[in-house]
Amino acid sequence: MQTYKIADAARLLGVSDDTVRRWVDQGVLPVTGTSPAQIDGAALAVHAVELARAPEGVGDLASSARNRFVGLVTRIQVDGVMAQVDIQAGPHRVVSLMSAEAVRELALEPGSLAVAVVKATTVIIETPKGAAE
Repeated sequence: MQTYKIADAARLLGVSDDTVRRWVDQGVLPVTGTSPAQIDGAALAVHAVELARAPEGVGDLASSARNRFVGLVTRIQVDGVMAQVDIQAGPHRVVSLMSAEAVRELALEPGSLAVAVVKATTVIIETPKGAAE
C-alpha cells in the first residue's frame, strides 16, 4: 500500500498542508495509524478525482475525450492569426495554440473559466525511481 506524507499529499492535490490537515480532521482523508500520519494512496486518488470534477455548468457536453482540465486562463498571447492560451488547472499549466479568431469567438481573457480538453494517442507515465520496490 502506497502512502503519502501530508506535505506530499498537499503538493499532489495542489492545496496547502493546512487544507489536507483539515480534510483529515473532517474525516475526508483517512490516515494510517503511523506517526507521523500518512494518507493512503488509494484514498488520495479518489479524493483527487472528486476535486477534479467540473464545476456546475462546465462540461455539459458529451465527449470521447477523458482528459479535461478545468481552470482559469492566465495568459493570452496573440501574434497575427495565431494565439497561445495558458490555463492554470490546479497545479497543472496547460498551453493551447489556436487561431486568434477562436480566442475572440470564445471571448477568452485572463481570468476566464475554461476547460482544456486533451485527446492524445500517446500518454507516457513515469514513476519515481524505487517506487516499484
